[in-house]
Amino acid sequence: MTTLVIGAGLIGSQVARILAERGEKPALMDVAAQTKSIGEIVDLSKVTLINGDVLRPLSIVDALRAHNVTRIAHTAANPLLTLGAQREPYSAIQLNIMGTVNVLEAARITGLKRVVVSSSSVLNHYLDGGEDKGDFGREEAFPRPTTFYSATKQAVESLGLNYAKWCGIEFAGLRYGAVFGPWSGAGGGGPSNVIRQALKDALAGREATVPPGAMEWVYSKDAARGTVMALDAKDLGNGVFNLTMGRLTTPSEMAEAISAAVPGAKAKFEMPAGTGVSLANRAEHADLSRSKKHLGYEPQFPLMKAVKDQVEWMRNHPG
Repeated sequence: MTTLVIGAGLIGSQVARILAERGEKPALMDVAAQTKSIGEIVDLSKVTLINGDVLRPLSIVDALRAHNVTRIAHTAANPLLTLGAQREPYSAIQLNIMGTVNVLEAARITGLKRVVVSSSSVLNHYLDGGEDKGDFGREEAFPRPTTFYSATKQAVESLGLNYAKWCGIEFAGLRYGAVFGPWSGAGGGGPSNVIRQALKDALAGREATVPPGAMEWVYSKDAARGTVMALDAKDLGNGVFNLTMGRLTTPSEMAEAISAAVPGAKAKFEMPAGTGVSLANRAEHADLSRSKKHLGYEPQFPLMKAVKDQVEWMRNHPG
């Protein structure tokens, strides 16, 4: 049994680490693998690195057949996530939607059953509409995504669920919160980079910049653990699961966590230049009850523990 992990970044490298630590040798596919950064997360001798592109369907099929793959964790996404998709909507639509369709179609034609795909908690937040209370005959019956990125993730979930219904694929779409965690390479998304920079500044004795809006976070190790749980689960239920810390984090709480991990650190509350990470249009956090029931998921890294863990990792990996 081989697991193909697509996307060797912030979450994918952690998924590979968990699988390797329990004795598997996952295949890790990326269009431009950052081997130094990946090697800081998982022992490269315990994974098989593959060059492949989800926009080239045959490269996925080749990987499935060459490595006897029995299940897929698809974690690749467009650079900078929400912000990147607002800047370059066409490329985000191509990568997020058609890239995922290529993965699902490769699974269909090769007879592979289990496909776990990264969705996002933006679908719990970046929404408008729904005034017609689910009345099928009215135009505003259902909420609609308000950003390109959230629109792509809604499409990914809908397409995956239809592949499950009509093609027999066991599909799980995982709504990660805003992810942060150990990662020294490029990518990772706007929220991850905001926290990484804030911790760099704190460790260097500079004032850390904390976004002024409430955020729903998840630590990358929890996101990866939930992903592996979805790969293993016997009953995927409705196939869509929230994977977050299970609460909204205020700016003052993030500042407090940083100062606890880096004693004496000070923070200022402002939107970092060139970012758009606040979820100010919603006050509710994601409900984790289905994730707990079907996957057994509960976050192991609440905010304080997560920030402390990343600070320790950054101290051990300077630069």
